[in-house]
Amino acid sequence: MTSGFWLMVAAGGACGALGRAALTLWVGPIGYFPVATFLVNVIGSLMIGMAWSYFSRSGDSVLLSAFLMTGVLGGFTTFSTFSLETVQLIQQGAWGWAASYLILSALCCLFGAGLGIWLLR
Repeated sequence: MTSGFWLMVAAGGACGALGRAALTLWVGPIGYFPVATFLVNVIGSLMIGMAWSYFSRSGDSVLLSAFLMTGVLGGFTTFSTFSLETVQLIQQGAWGWAASYLILSALCCLFGAGLGIWLLR
């Protein structure tokens, strides 16, 4: 990959992270439900689906795709990539792989978060 590719990913990542922070500050907590994180994940999943659909059919630049999908949406939320990959597995008819990916991701990520907290206590 060229240096331009990496610069586009980095610039997009900065934009995505700023967008996530701004949305989190704007929404704030609502009771116990993590509304801001929920909204970020849903919005990011919607946007990566739209972006992937567009870029898979167009001849647009790899750099633009790197900026938007890997950078902006990766910085905004990585849940969007997980959602897209799960949908792609389902579209390919790989239901077992999709279910395994879904269940293993949820369980392992929850375990990882809990382990990380436990290790630093």
